[in-house]
Amino acid sequence: MAKLSIAYGVIFILMGLISYFGISSESITALIPAFFGIPMLILGWLGMNEKYLKHTMHGAAVLMLLGFLGTISGLIKFFKMLSGVQQERPSAVTVQSIMALMCLIFLIFAVKSFIDARKNKKE
Repeated sequence: MAKLSIAYGVIFILMGLISYFGISSESITALIPAFFGIPMLILGWLGMNEKYLKHTMHGAAVLMLLGFLGTISGLIKFFKMLSGVQQERPSAVTVQSIMALMCLIFLIFAVKSFIDARKNKKE
């Protein structure tokens, strides 16, 4: 999970930078994925040490839960946009929906990892 956290951190940082510098430099909110990516990268790096793995991965899961809850509205807007509803900033909606899906996927992997770790501890 630590390597996955590092990969997510890098992807989110790139997503934020591309959103800000490539799509919309008019608003600092375009950097929100990067603001989530930096702590993910740090948590993943710290999680490479077995001593900190449990705590860092729980922290990463909480961070991704917050990210998902914060971007779920973008996911809803994205599905409305697909059905033909015009959105004010379609690129922002797209980035939010990508982030929401990525956060959800990470949470699914994290929960599975936590369950597996608990089962292995009992054995």
